[in-house]
Amino acid sequence: MGIDPSGDVIVVGGGVIGLTTAVVLAESGRRVRVWTREPAERTTSAVAGALWWPHLIRPKALARHWALQSLSVYEELAARPEETGVRMVEGVLGESRLDEQGSWAAARVPGLRASTDEEYVGTGLWARLPLLDMPVHLRWLRERFLRAGGAVEVRLVTELADVAAPVVVNCTGLGARELVRDQAVRPVRGQLVIVENPGVTTWLASTDSDTGNSTYFFPHGDRLVLGGTADEDNWSLTPDPAVAAEIVKRCAALRPEIAGARVLGHRVGLRPVRDTVRLEREPLADGRVLVHNYGHGGAGVTVAWGCAREAAALASR
Repeated sequence: MGIDPSGDVIVVGGGVIGLTTAVVLAESGRRVRVWTREPAERTTSAVAGALWWPHLIRPKALARHWALQSLSVYEELAARPEETGVRMVEGVLGESRLDEQGSWAAARVPGLRASTDEEYVGTGLWARLPLLDMPVHLRWLRERFLRAGGAVEVRLVTELADVAAPVVVNCTGLGARELVRDQAVRPVRGQLVIVENPGVTTWLASTDSDTGNSTYFFPHGDRLVLGGTADEDNWSLTPDPAVAAEIVKRCAALRPEIAGARVLGHRVGLRPVRDTVRLEREPLADGRVLVHNYGHGGAGVTVAWGCAREAAALASR
């Protein structure tokens, strides 16, 4: 028996995955409420560096499909960057080669080519990719959802039995460890440093093959976001001054003008990493339907719209 397409849906989780899913559902005619433990501005999504690229997310084939759907949306949103927080920005993916990418990349990614020696010392790819200012984008998502007739409620959910709706969509990220007892989702801590932009207009993301350290900087107008770290199973949300200094040092080695940039702030977020994204429909014993959409790691922005559309389809079966 199918679900009433106009029936109530509660989306649990108010980060980029939850809000994007809620938008798709609400705009399809569903009555949707978002229950979130904290406002979007205080979620892990608000801390994200937020460069679009399908990296370190499985299953690979599905992730690429979700990512390309999202890319199409972001390209449209980039026409209104001040409103949506989305811009198309050029930069270098370090330690990457064209022949390592699938045919999808050359066919679909704007401006993709090998980087020159002047652009990057080493092997890299030059590309024009969506870069999101997450606080702006999350506000825009929430406003779009509210315009579609949705409602956002700040409330903590600890038991699914407390969520009284015919359809529940679980977009809780790390919260799924407790809500659905899934110990397969775990934190990978990321620390960022925000500095005054000394004039950098392109982004760069690089990985040291010897240490595995990831170094990146993303320009957002007069701010520059520097990263980063990937500390597995680390739950600390407190910035580490020594780590922050090391991040600035690594970024300055790639762009010397960053060394003297004034520090504006520090951010820490816990990526909800899982071996594979959990995106599936689960009928509950009491007749409700539970749709899971979590475990995107650091690629939530990259796959948000593709996953949201699939979750919405599962919710309407």
